[in-house]
Amino acid sequence: MAVEQVDYADGDVALTGFLVKPEGPPRAAVLVLPTIANCNTPMIRRAHMLAQAGYLAMIADFYGVQVRDFDHARELAGPLRATSEGYRQRLHAGLDALTALAEAQGLPVAAIGFCMGGQAALELARDGADIVLAASFHGLLDTQAPARPGAVKARILVCHGDADPMVPRSQVMAFWEEMDAAAANWHFHSYSGVKHGFTDPGSDARGMAAIGYDASADRQSWSALMELLDEVLD
Repeated sequence: MAVEQVDYADGDVALTGFLVKPEGPPRAAVLVLPTIANCNTPMIRRAHMLAQAGYLAMIADFYGVQVRDFDHARELAGPLRATSEGYRQRLHAGLDALTALAEAQGLPVAAIGFCMGGQAALELARDGADIVLAASFHGLLDTQAPARPGAVKARILVCHGDADPMVPRSQVMAFWEEMDAAAANWHFHSYSGVKHGFTDPGSDARGMAAIGYDASADRQSWSALMELLDEVLD
């Protein structure tokens, strides 16, 4: 399956998405929100996995520039996330680019994300985006603008490593309370002993104590996504 470039913009910031199409008619369109490192090999792999499962998948672009390394990614992510308004505007630009595609017309739309992208998927849901599902894999759960009661249209799936130091249990509990207050329909899967970045087989090679690959959590979380997509699309 070929990867196609999708040019779009957030105001005067030029952005580049990457699209992977299924072989047959797509069941739904899925916006893939990447890690802080933006589009890379693991994200392209996930887009291919979605296409193989019958979904039209587009990887969004956070920054509009090529990320050199993790330090550079952090420099770019800070200003992007400085305000919820600016952050969500950038996310909606990606969602709008996907839904404007001819191949996406008439399709239900979901958003999934990994690490920073997981937080981004939840930000779209909090903002009332017209999506059927928002799924977060080892994503941050905090926000500057908690969901308002009745605002969340999407079903919510969070797949979380309980040993993730970036998302302590206090943040988990605050998220649960936020979702309950918003009357959201949410699923939360927590994997004991599992760290941040558990879906990326390359996590262990980075030499960071906070992150690590976990094959079981990777399989179980992806299965949870596939099953919940089946349910919301029935």
